[in-house]
Amino acid sequence: MLPIPIFFGEISVTIVIGETRSELRINLSSIMPGLIPDEPYITLNLRGMINLAPFIEIRDLTVRFGDVVALRNINLVINEGESVGILGRSGCGKSVLMHVLRGVEAFSGMTGSVIFHVARCEKCRRTEPPSHVGEKCSCGGVLKAQKADFVTMDINDPLRRDIARRIAIMLQRTFALYGDERVITNVMRAVEEMGTSMSVHHAADLLDEVNLSHRLMHVARELSGGEKQRVVLARQLAKSPMILLADEPTGTLDPATANVVHESIKRAVQDFHMTLIITSHWEDVMVELADRAILLDGGEIKAEGDPKDVAAQFLAMAGTLGQREKAEVGEPIIKAGGLAKRYISIDRGVVKAVDNVSFEVNEGEIFGLVGVSGGGKTTLSKMVSGIITPTAGSISVRVGDDWVDMTVLGSNGRGRATKYIGILHQEYTLYPSRSVIENLTEAIGLSLPFELAERKAIHTLETVGFSEEQAEAVLSKMPDELSEGERHRVAMAQVLIKEPRIVILDEPTGTMDAITKIEVTKSILNAREELGETFVIVSHDMDFVKNVCDRAMLMRNGQAIFAGLPDEVLAKITEEEEKEMLGS
Repeated sequence: MLPIPIFFGEISVTIVIGETRSELRINLSSIMPGLIPDEPYITLNLRGMINLAPFIEIRDLTVRFGDVVALRNINLVINEGESVGILGRSGCGKSVLMHVLRGVEAFSGMTGSVIFHVARCEKCRRTEPPSHVGEKCSCGGVLKAQKADFVTMDINDPLRRDIARRIAIMLQRTFALYGDERVITNVMRAVEEMGTSMSVHHAADLLDEVNLSHRLMHVARELSGGEKQRVVLARQLAKSPMILLADEPTGTLDPATANVVHESIKRAVQDFHMTLIITSHWEDVMVELADRAILLDGGEIKAEGDPKDVAAQFLAMAGTLGQREKAEVGEPIIKAGGLAKRYISIDRGVVKAVDNVSFEVNEGEIFGLVGVSGGGKTTLSKMVSGIITPTAGSISVRVGDDWVDMTVLGSNGRGRATKYIGILHQEYTLYPSRSVIENLTEAIGLSLPFELAERKAIHTLETVGFSEEQAEAVLSKMPDELSEGERHRVAMAQVLIKEPRIVILDEPTGTMDAITKIEVTKSILNAREELGETFVIVSHDMDFVKNVCDRAMLMRNGQAIFAGLPDEVLAKITEEEEKEMLGS
């Protein structure tokens, strides 16, 4: 959308081609008599009608890491003010492309060209989008057209650094905040890192822009994930960016929280007149935030066009889960009766996180715990795993033929069972300085001869959705060389390789695209079939629960509302809960 002021039937359009800046005035009353509205200002959509100089031109871009081709022959033109979405499954090259565009890293195996067209004042080095060419600078100079190729240009080139300074980035799962500082201080320190300063009032305005004015004085580490992500956005806006790169900014957030962050991004892009490039594996993000979308797969552009059409092609790639066979389950392996956990809060008094919950899980069963945030799901799963002790009630886990009381501390108490319980937390971490095979063996205390370790690691990676070839290729990689979805599956393999009898997964599909989610669903079913594991899955993803769980239990305000087949549990969810869980 280009807002164009119209006075007395005259339209004024500024066109910039190279270094030439021309103003075109058209008297509409002479060509459209009687059609001019009474209002002195209207908005026309001129996208596609006037071909302005591109902002970013990517030509034949190829990026290699050793023998692995991360991006292959990428050709893409991004116009000023456009919002472009990059859709694709985990490992398709989305994050690599974003880091290339960011311009602060050197890639030795990169060919082609990534050209930024900008307007720059040679006198004070002020850098603006190309539509500012020909304007006078506040220093007395003139903004002239310049272009910078991030492929051939040295990383320390002044022009490249000036452009990179005006590019903001939001990375997935990376909040990069001063945890012990207040929210408003975090925003003010964003410009201090650049050697300038900011007033408290301006910082407050930026937090208002991202709907966080009610959290000004909160300490950053006490914020929720969605709130932290909006503080990150405010910090980036403090740098007055001309481009916002958003790399899976809401991949780890629940749908309702993700919608809040999306609204903040959309509002900031409009108010700050930024060009947006956003990656996601969620098709609705593309439709909501992007004017145009591209589909990446295997490092290549497979489709480009309207976000709805591209999203439809991406969903078609996901395929279907297929017919699921009924599984045979054994006797109970987890029993809980009258389970409760209470906390004392200064501002809320006695908090009943879990209140009088009783349930059983059978051996070999996949059991889901569902409900909105704050319902008590995670607290209950932590009592099952022995991480926290219940305030009241009983919980026991069967090891062989013996029942172990999980309320009793020590190696002769719940310590006998915890060694057979594996947990994948929502905020998992891999050892960043260790390769994948080291993360799966030495780093977690699993001492095996290399040949056996390699064989076991490949088998476990296949169990979580990698093909045999992918598993062999990924063993020598470091965690930062993996996509977010690949890291998630390696973390799940890290749990399964220790051969637990009970596996607890906390929001396992939080960062997964539709294709990877189906693969992981199959891998959990396969792990149960081959290894006989029992799974307890905490999730707000009802489609995932329906596809993977044998039974589920709905929790609300710390209480167990209903336990039964997934379809039966879904019928008990209120409309308000469904909106919060699905973000609809």
